[in-house]
Amino acid sequence: MSEETYTLLQAVPVFETLGDEDLHRVAEVVVTRHFPGGQVIFREGDPSNTCYVVRSGHARAIREHPDGRTITLTHFGPGDIFGELAMFDDEVRSATVETLDEVDLIAIPGRDMRRLMNDHGAIASKLVVSLGRRMRIANERLTRQSFQTVQSRVAIVLGDLVTQARAEGADSEGEVELIITQADIAQLAGCSRESASRFLTTLANSGAIKQGRGRISVLDTDVLTGFIY
Repeated sequence: MSEETYTLLQAVPVFETLGDEDLHRVAEVVVTRHFPGGQVIFREGDPSNTCYVVRSGHARAIREHPDGRTITLTHFGPGDIFGELAMFDDEVRSATVETLDEVDLIAIPGRDMRRLMNDHGAIASKLVVSLGRRMRIANERLTRQSFQTVQSRVAIVLGDLVTQARAEGADSEGEVELIITQADIAQLAGCSRESASRFLTTLANSGAIKQGRGRISVLDTDVLTGFIY
């Protein structure tokens, strides 16, 4: 186990309730994985046997509609965890996760986590508390979104992506380029592509963003903040 792995796990909200000794136990069972850009890590319906924490790079969770459309559910960057329910059972995956660029991960085998929870009962109870907190936060976010305008939801998505990019080393005050499509922004914001596109055009006309093919550069986050309530 490297110190880097332990430090990464410390920063993952799911593990925030674990003490130093228990966190070291988790760190001892992880393995490293690397995926090139544009590769599927797992597909919807696959066995759920491993959860992952992103060390570097970016991925997204998607679901395919019966009519063939692909819906983006969320994006993952360094420090994010996905597939965490594999720590508790081996049910099938509820979504497909694919890489957006080169991704390095630490993988936590579900069977090893279940063994740890059987041997050290406190780990299980603490993880349940952390997952409960995440569910409450997710529910609160969904509740807020139901009362927010399209403009507010899109502005939040852009703001969150800028925050993530700056945490990864992007300019803390200047222009931040985001590799993302209008369709992905619309799906993350829970609105139609047409509605998102109209608001993005408004932001571009105001000088807050610049749009390119498959990318958006955010120039003024203060303008975004003005649309969030």
